[in-house]
Amino acid sequence: MINFGFKDAIDIFLVALLLYYFYKVMKRSSAANIFSGIIVFLIVWIIFSQILGLKLMGTMLNYIVNIGALALVVLFQEEIRRFLSTIGTSGRNHILLRLFRPKKQDVTSHEDIIPIIMACINMSREKIGALIIIEHNITLNEYISSGDIIDANINQRLIENIFFKNSPLHDGAMIIRNKRIAAAGCILPVSHNTEIPKQLGLRHRSALGISEKTDALAIVVSEETGSISAAYQSVLHHDLSADQLETLLVKV
Repeated sequence: MINFGFKDAIDIFLVALLLYYFYKVMKRSSAANIFSGIIVFLIVWIIFSQILGLKLMGTMLNYIVNIGALALVVLFQEEIRRFLSTIGTSGRNHILLRLFRPKKQDVTSHEDIIPIIMACINMSREKIGALIIIEHNITLNEYISSGDIIDANINQRLIENIFFKNSPLHDGAMIIRNKRIAAAGCILPVSHNTEIPKQLGLRHRSALGISEKTDALAIVVSEETGSISAAYQSVLHHDLSADQLETLLVKV
């Protein structure tokens, strides 16, 4: 007779919740199908080894599980990193985060936001492509080092000049840190989300990619249509007006 109590119900619920949350994180990448296959394999392993008690089949599957655990760490290293980063950055007022995370100056004041918005509006009108990344809690050092260091105050004319079509830095991303333009011409990770519309180009995929790996806000000006978009927390917001962009900048 199987004893099933309240603790067992909580245990099953927590495991299911953890697997569902992890699946949501991995669904943004191309590894979602692999994760589903692993879940099916684990169910089969539990049935054969634990429920049916087949020793030979159970022993063989046990060896596969033990070896596969190491392979999974390598296979899903990006997803595991994203999963832990999501946990680590949730709850901005958590005491541990406040102790171990260095204090950063967010771009939320009127004097910092207006130059960014005005530059985006002008570039949108002229159909000049741009990709602006605003760093928050997760450091963007590895991406800053891939570009050219600027270290200048946030300035509308400077932003427009960097993304001017003949500028050598216009193809890369600009990264803003601590209310300063840290670097330009930076290389960002590209999202492999299959739900991204095909008409969107590399800038939009890079914006979504950096929002999947970090808590940064990415602003995109389309070179084809002139529309303004923004990516934050793995969500891409299309065709933003100046007011909507300002609201998003203040909110995050």
